Amino acid sequence: MKRKHVVLFSGLIALASLVLVIFNLITSRNYYAEEYRPQFHFSPEENWLNDPNGMVYYDGEYHLFYQHNPGGNEWGPMYWGHAISKDMINWDHKPIALEPDDLGMIFSGSTVVDWNDTSGFFDGGEGLVAIYTQNGEGQKQSIAYSKDKGRSWEKYDGNPVIPVDPEIKDFRDPKVFWHEGTEKWVMSLAAGKKVMFYDSPNLIDWNFMSEFGEGAGAQGGVWECPDLFELPVDGDSDDTKWVLQVDIGDGAIAGGSGAQYFIGDFDGTTFKSIDEPDHINWLDYGADFYAGQSFSDIPDEDGRRIMIAWMSNWLYANRVPTEEWRGSMSVPRSLELKTTDDGSIKLFQHPVEELTALRDKELFRVENQIVDSIEAADLLDGIEADVFELNAEIQLDQPVDFGIKVRMSEEKQDETVIGFSESKNELFVERSQSEELYFSPYFNGRHAVSINDSKVINLKILVDKNSVEVFLQNGEYAITDLIFPRDDSRGLEFYVEDGEVTINSLEIHSIKSTWKYELFNHFYGS
Repeated sequence: MKRKHVVLFSGLIALASLVLVIFNLITSRNYYAEEYRPQFHFSPEENWLNDPNGMVYYDGEYHLFYQHNPGGNEWGPMYWGHAISKDMINWDHKPIALEPDDLGMIFSGSTVVDWNDTSGFFDGGEGLVAIYTQNGEGQKQSIAYSKDKGRSWEKYDGNPVIPVDPEIKDFRDPKVFWHEGTEKWVMSLAAGKKVMFYDSPNLIDWNFMSEFGEGAGAQGGVWECPDLFELPVDGDSDDTKWVLQVDIGDGAIAGGSGAQYFIGDFDGTTFKSIDEPDHINWLDYGADFYAGQSFSDIPDEDGRRIMIAWMSNWLYANRVPTEEWRGSMSVPRSLELKTTDDGSIKLFQHPVEELTALRDKELFRVENQIVDSIEAADLLDGIEADVFELNAEIQLDQPVDFGIKVRMSEEKQDETVIGFSESKNELFVERSQSEELYFSPYFNGRHAVSINDSKVINLKILVDKNSVEVFLQNGEYAITDLIFPRDDSRGLEFYVEDGEVTINSLEIHSIKSTWKYELFNHFYGS
């Protein structure tokens, strides 16, 4: 009897402990529920985040490393933060991967799978090799390797593998891939306002090959975070082009930092653009899509080229109104090259299909409905949402302006407008910050893109707690902007000015959080 009492007492203690854990979970600081905290975009548990780094797929896992200051929520001493995912949507935070050393801070870079042990680090097997910039008494390139699927890292004793170039101040952000045609590793490296290309047989010994960029594209600021990859044109594997994506630190289309790309040919040594030098291809027309990088080593059977970017802008990144954390990533985007109606080749972007698993309740649906300015104002009356996906196809039967207002407050002090201006033939996002939340003179604004003439406007809009990502004309254009509305600003409104449109389709789904535990969802909802 005595022993049974002890067992029963122990069981009651265990149950009480479990109840206490549940209580603490529910009444704690609300994990990933702080003001403005993204619910389906990646953000760090705490402190600062900027550029995505080292993105690689290996053994069923997507690795996302990122620029991280573990000691504060502003840019500072740079480390590589780390997270792992099976689907690019639900992320598992891991310990810091790379820390500063005598050579300097750990700046941006890339990671590859060394399948054939060209480096000699893996005893004839395979493993991960990270290639990154170190900033300290000049910028140089170093490497580290992991034998346990990225859980721990050992830096190469012979670092740096590319020493400081005293003639180039900004000499950073190596992106490396295996070039099948010449059977060697190729590195793209940002150097001032150009990209320098290096090759290597083993990831250790690097030789300069060529450079690209003098006088080409947008030159308003220093170039950063290059990425070079090959894609089929219009899905034809026998017709391919190379894409060189490179960011600029200032002078982008929406002001401040932004992303551009070049389309051309690469023979393993030299990249040549098919466009005139003064032609600019913007990857995103919003203010908050920067340092985009694509995953290395996605399997051929998948076939996608998937990119993630930092959602912020150096004009105000250190001042956005968040406290426990600062910085988040875009949703993963699948990239493809398509020939447009005017004969040019452009990069199209689509949110990865894995995101559809997060769709929750259908909040609204309408098809084949003609609405004028009066009917439009009542169309979404009573619909509220703060984290959602909106898909629409709008037919223009006459010259007219229309749009959708999201994250509206009752007094309309808060609202973000996604609209179409017929007179300018452009799609735009217009955002503002309220007076009490004012943090930067560079934040307010209207970010727009001129589109090809069309009688049908296609929109996919992803809205999170602090961002809107708009994909226009089936991914031909994208606009990404941070927003900071009050939590109770959840209204939506469809508007038409002086005319009518036909809504071929309009549907809205709420989106579930990727961060809250199932138990937490049970009590708080998504």
